[in-house]
Amino acid sequence: MEPIIGGQAVPDGVVKDSDAANFIADVIEASRETPVVVDFWAPWCEPCKQLGPQIEKAVTGRNGAVKLVKINVDENQEIAAQLQVQSIPAVFAFKDGKPVDGFVGAQPESQINAFIDRLAGESGPSPIDLALEEAESLVSQNNHAQAQTIFEQVIAHEPGNAAAIAGAIRCHVSMGQLSDGRDLLSSLDPAIHQQAEVSGAIAALQLAEETSGLTNTDADLEPLRIRLEASPSDHEARYDLACALWGMGERAGSVDELLEIIRQNRGWNEEAARKQLLKYFEAMGPTDPLTVEARGQLSSLLFS
Repeated sequence: MEPIIGGQAVPDGVVKDSDAANFIADVIEASRETPVVVDFWAPWCEPCKQLGPQIEKAVTGRNGAVKLVKINVDENQEIAAQLQVQSIPAVFAFKDGKPVDGFVGAQPESQINAFIDRLAGESGPSPIDLALEEAESLVSQNNHAQAQTIFEQVIAHEPGNAAAIAGAIRCHVSMGQLSDGRDLLSSLDPAIHQQAEVSGAIAALQLAEETSGLTNTDADLEPLRIRLEASPSDHEARYDLACALWGMGERAGSVDELLEIIRQNRGWNEEAARKQLLKYFEAMGPTDPLTVEARGQLSSLLFS
């Protein structure tokens, strides 16, 4: 069986060649159990050479939810005649023993995927969805290296998958591979940067780059804490402490320090604390519990 993303494999018999003698078994009867796509093609047909691999990719991407049968019309003219195939490539979808959909001629990949998705119906999540779910589970277990591998496999299959791109960037950040994260970001179409998931991951990367040269132990923070103990209104020291805490992964402590600056003097340094806090919100994501809580506190401070 062919390996695919997420460590899964395409089941045997998902893609096969057939002929008139086996059409009933391979298509009609098989479609009573699993939807079947029939691709009528010929060796001399140039559009067929383009369409065939695209359909095969879409079908194998459904992990057995749909099957593909290829019929060479030169060798099986009677079948083509029965289905009134007048030009190729011609594609038919069979379900419950009868044709239910189809199209003729080359199609954009997006339409091919939509065609396969309609046929698969409620057959279950795609391998892409399953792989992303597995990767997110690994992230929650702090297994960023293995999650990164799965995110990269998804990107190889779907270069524009925002969830996979964002996950890969965040894994690079978590593992301290900031240059790798920046390289991945540089390889993307700039339009993808604007998608919410990706922009949040970019914010996390930028924050990590900003704090990469800062202190990274509690002992290193002691001079800042001494300054604040002597002068609680030393906003510069508090801001530096917040940034250092963020770089150490102490998100809640970092947020608290920025909120304290805003409480004391919201306009300090052209609202630097509020602007930094907004970066944190974007990096953490709108549904993160800390984002939700801190947004509420910020609103109370700004509008009280």
